[in-house]
Amino acid sequence: MKLLISNDDGIFAPGIRSLANTLAAANHDVTVVCPDRERSATGHGLTLHQPIRADIVTGVFHPNIKAWACSGTPSDCVKLALWALLDSPPDFVVSGINQGSNLGTDVLYSGTVSAAMEGTIEGIPSIAISLTSFSCSEFQPAADFAVSLLKQLETAPLGSMLLNVNVPAIPESEIVGVLITRQGIRRYIDVFEKRVDPRGKTYYWLAGELLEEVEAEPGLNLPADVPTDVEAIRNNYITITPLQYNLTYALGLKELASKKFDFPCK
Repeated sequence: MKLLISNDDGIFAPGIRSLANTLAAANHDVTVVCPDRERSATGHGLTLHQPIRADIVTGVFHPNIKAWACSGTPSDCVKLALWALLDSPPDFVVSGINQGSNLGTDVLYSGTVSAAMEGTIEGIPSIAISLTSFSCSEFQPAADFAVSLLKQLETAPLGSMLLNVNVPAIPESEIVGVLITRQGIRRYIDVFEKRVDPRGKTYYWLAGELLEEVEAEPGLNLPADVPTDVEAIRNNYITITPLQYNLTYALGLKELASKKFDFPCK
């Protein structure tokens, strides 16, 4: 298959190298377009007020891989690839392998997920894949799973959904299996540490303390018997969570239908 690979950790990140090289070794036609530096937690931002540059990269990936380093965000990378760099649309967009998990509400901030979502918006089946550790450098189990997953999806169209995949950072022999999951909730206590620079000016450094998972509010019409991604990762499963870009709150439509809003306000 023809595959477009991107990420948010940058062109020299070991995760994207492992993913792209493994997919190329499996005889896929692989093109890499990703940021020229780390762009983690950039969400779905686009570059509007300055030019985007893309430089060909050689000597980093498998010889059969075409690669560009882009000055923009992860979403920029995919959009630029689809509309300017590729001669035809890919069969899949695959983003990752991210260094660190993308579970629960983290997907709202994730550049990895946003790169894949850009593919979904353009009607291309897309996958985001993450290794749930900021320190583990053993990406091969996640890369091997990507090969297996794509083979299984080759004849099974995804439609307008994105598959958010998280792989536990444990030895391959300890992975229990694969579960389809719903998005959990991760909340952080955001803490800004106040500091003073050498010139006496105040600045702030964002940190965050992760709270335990909070169950989703009722009324979202999600099946309670399907585990959350956070729960399944704790139990050493690979998780696959289907996501969509349409954020309309269905229950909210019903609740608001009974209200009357006047303009101008009376």
